[in-house]
Amino acid sequence: MCYNKYIMDEKELKTSLRQRIIISAIAIVMVGTFVASYALSVIGSAKNNNTTSSEISPEKIAKYESTYLEEVENFKKVSAADFNKFVAYKSNVTAYNEASANENGLKSRDLLVGNGRTLEEEDTNYLAYYIGWCADETIFDSSFDDATNPTALVKALDASIGMIEGWNLGVVGMKLGGVRELTIPGELAYGGQREICGGYEKPLKFLVLAVENADPLKSAVDKLGLAYEKLQYAYYGIDYDEEF
Repeated sequence: MCYNKYIMDEKELKTSLRQRIIISAIAIVMVGTFVASYALSVIGSAKNNNTTSSEISPEKIAKYESTYLEEVENFKKVSAADFNKFVAYKSNVTAYNEASANENGLKSRDLLVGNGRTLEEEDTNYLAYYIGWCADETIFDSSFDDATNPTALVKALDASIGMIEGWNLGVVGMKLGGVRELTIPGELAYGGQREICGGYEKPLKFLVLAVENADPLKSAVDKLGLAYEKLQYAYYGIDYDEEF
């Protein structure tokens, strides 16, 4: 999954070769791991894993961190009603037979039928909260702040970023405002391209709450995404506000 608006044209950036290399690295990471990008642990883990350049001051980094956390809190408020709806279905996250999930192909099941418009083929104009889990019941990613004891939603996916094939096919016919369970065989998930759930060609399950791509949620998603992007640049020594 990727966020198209975060992929930049190098011709438009007046940066050094070193900075362009860093930007490319950031873009690759963001494209490959966007589903997990908004986790609240990002600040602590980024500090531990990245070496910050002296080109940006600690005070400026702190400012970007503060802005990011403010947007997380704003997102929690905007999505509070959706949290109360979605969290009730977390109990549906249970173990499943991996071999059967691969053999039986794509399966979808509505747990709650929404009252919004119906998603058609290739319709990507919606936002989605989700829980993704493996055959052994391990949650590999979710929109919740805590996969075990969630108290709020901290992210939503913009479907236009480009989902895995099984997701795109599985939500066809779903009404916005509803909750659907998807069982996706490995060949329609990440196949042999990405190791997940302990290996390749692994089937995945998702719970999806699809909602309108409209304000105030749309603005909250956009602001949170931009705050996250700026913070990641800062951890690599690039001041987003100064460079772009």
